Amino acid sequence: METMSPAPTGWTRETARVEKRDVWAALKRGFRGRCPRCGEGRLFRAFLKVDDNCSVCGLDFTPHRADDLPAYLVIVIVGHLVVPAALVIETNYSPPVALQLAVYLPFTLIASLALLQPVKGAVVGLQWGLRMHGFDDNPPEGIPPV
Repeated sequence: METMSPAPTGWTRETARVEKRDVWAALKRGFRGRCPRCGEGRLFRAFLKVDDNCSVCGLDFTPHRADDLPAYLVIVIVGHLVVPAALVIETNYSPPVALQLAVYLPFTLIASLALLQPVKGAVVGLQWGLRMHGFDDNPPEGIPPV
């Protein structure tokens, strides 16, 4: 005798009732330091410490896994600003090295610190918008939480 496999699950109204998430809106809200779902609650409780949940809509932020990606993105962004500017200024004007260091180093430090929190917020917003990690309502079976 043959064993019959269960019928494949198809589309139903219940399977379609999933919260719609606009990735671009979530990115923008996270970049502003706001909750990616509602845009009202604060995302951070300290400079780089993500809050446990949204004070307005109650979204749980604990599953986020930003790790080192915001730092890498900030390095790429600031590097793409500083290096071409330094090359253009050096080839066209050739200022003294002390003057270059007095300008480039503080600019690099300030730009990096200014971009770190918004970029981390955007990464958390992206994770929520794409249902990554623990932001999925129906996580796959057999995968333990991290």
